[in-house]
Amino acid sequence: MMAFSGLAPLNAQYQPKNISNQEIHAAKIWVDKTYASLSQDEKLGQLFIVALYTNKGEDYISNVRNLVTNEKLGGLILMQDDAAREIDLVNEFQSKSKVPMLIGMDAEWGLYQRITMAHKLPWAITLGAVQDKTIITELSSKIAEDAKRMGINWDFAPVVDVNTNPANPIIGNRSFGSEVDNVVKSAQAYAEGLQNNNILAAIKHFPGHGDTATDSHLDLPVVNHDMNRLNSVELAPFRMMANKGIGGVMVAHLYVPALEKTPGIPASVSKSIVTDLLKNKLGYKGLIITDALNMGAVSKRYKPGELDALAFKAGNDIMLFSDGVKEGKRLIQQAIDKGEISQNRVEESVKKILLTKYYLGLNSYNPQVSANINSDLKTASHAKLAQKVYENAITLIKNDKKLLPINCKETIYFIPLEEAPYDTFHQIMNTGATAILKKAEEISTIPANSKVIVGFHKDNSTAYKPYKISDASKKILAELSKNQNVILNVFGSPYALKDVDISKISTVLVSYENNDDSMSATAKAILGKTKISGRLPVTINDQLKAGMGMDLILKQPF
Repeated sequence: MMAFSGLAPLNAQYQPKNISNQEIHAAKIWVDKTYASLSQDEKLGQLFIVALYTNKGEDYISNVRNLVTNEKLGGLILMQDDAAREIDLVNEFQSKSKVPMLIGMDAEWGLYQRITMAHKLPWAITLGAVQDKTIITELSSKIAEDAKRMGINWDFAPVVDVNTNPANPIIGNRSFGSEVDNVVKSAQAYAEGLQNNNILAAIKHFPGHGDTATDSHLDLPVVNHDMNRLNSVELAPFRMMANKGIGGVMVAHLYVPALEKTPGIPASVSKSIVTDLLKNKLGYKGLIITDALNMGAVSKRYKPGELDALAFKAGNDIMLFSDGVKEGKRLIQQAIDKGEISQNRVEESVKKILLTKYYLGLNSYNPQVSANINSDLKTASHAKLAQKVYENAITLIKNDKKLLPINCKETIYFIPLEEAPYDTFHQIMNTGATAILKKAEEISTIPANSKVIVGFHKDNSTAYKPYKISDASKKILAELSKNQNVILNVFGSPYALKDVDISKISTVLVSYENNDDSMSATAKAILGKTKISGRLPVTINDQLKAGMGMDLILKQPF
């Protein structure tokens, strides 16, 4: 299998850098020979990726099996949830496919995003706080390793949406932040870890989903910015990365009036956005794939099949999560017969897909082994790497009274607030100091002028949980600030501080997530066993701006 060299373009016109003329020639021969061997129906089948779930029963799986066989599918996107079963099915389907299939997954924070038995890796917002971007590459290299183990060759990541809207219901934690430069550097590092390990990346969601208040899974968001704003924020990451060799771009289901003059037309079916802007103006030459076509933003407006044909006409190469493959193929062929789409368009997209498959090594597919997959996706090395990321992400916003780091001889008090578990943090704090647990109703029993850690432990079981802090917790924090030395630690989104008064809190940290790895990393940092070096990746309010944070050096070796 040939390895990528850096982030070289993958398409029908460009090849990875630093490959030999012999390899380029072999790739061209394979693509041309394979394309010539395909019937028109088989060529059209290459344009479609459908979903494979293992938690929807055998009738569902049989239907996918029939689609793979009868419609000559170009690929699958793996969804929930049985990893071993998915491997066995992928092996089966690949063995039956004349052309090996692209196998994709949304694995932004590792395979855990779809496979709950896998180890949960940090979200993009956490990665955006990390200043040493090589750590992001290390993390995505691990994701690539896990993807290969599953027979996956395309991770639909990273998200390059610039999250400027704290109320964004669907991006939020999935974004590297609110600043273009940080988003691009983080995304580039992430993509490099994937593609240097032969896993295709896909930057998403073009032309930018960061300032939306509607979930496109449910309905069509509208982005009303003018061209100056779009060029400087939403479009900027895509423009800056268009020629960096990222293998794919995923197009969003958004209506952007400044880019598409026909009212209500989603970007994913807009020729003005996909062909005129992304392909022609930005010069992107890699694979262009729609966001999932079952999402409410488009499925409420178009029939299956009709939607696929419109997406292909707009300039997409691949229709993702298609619910109408057979009808879509019929309508695309009908459009070709009418002269609305040229056969050259089909050849362009199919050869681009075939060449990408070749560069991914799919010209000689090797089956994966399903045995021990769950334990392979959740190892000590996963936990160690996750904790390394969290350690480097922890952001110290205030340390006015120099309360940190905490001395091992000190007695402190710990008050966990909000709804999520906190035991891991408390246990590790007690290994380096005396940390007395107090419930919210017991704060009056704490001696005045004590060091008190208040933990906002938010439910992070999904990336979409609300981040807001309850009035009750804010009231307790305000009461404690009157006569205690409070250290506030947010185990959740930094946006949790949006309407929390921290003016009288001398020490404030953000840990970004609430899980065993983040709590372990935070406790060690507070105890001075690891340095603190993270920076806020988002602007929270007028006082808390992106880039804020301070370093706290090691107090003692660990």
